[in-house]
Amino acid sequence: MSEHKSRANYWKKNLRLVTMCLTVWFIVSYLFGVILVDQLNAFSLGGYQLGFWFAQQGSIYVFVVLIFFYAWRMNKIDRDFDVHED
Repeated sequence: MSEHKSRANYWKKNLRLVTMCLTVWFIVSYLFGVILVDQLNAFSLGGYQLGFWFAQQGSIYVFVVLIFFYAWRMNKIDRDFDVHED
């Protein structure tokens, strides 16, 4: 595979991963915490209404999980394309 195709494939995978992470973050923080808050408040989690929980804590937890997921997945992609740091 040529170096140009390899770079293009690397960035394609990187951008796909970033898009997926941002989509999950948007759904959890904006959709669940703002748009669907009234519907989610019909349920509770740990004694708190679910919509409130997502707006106050859930989106932060998901964001932290996404950071670790992104780092883990990018390390794998870096190894696949032999651009990793050891």
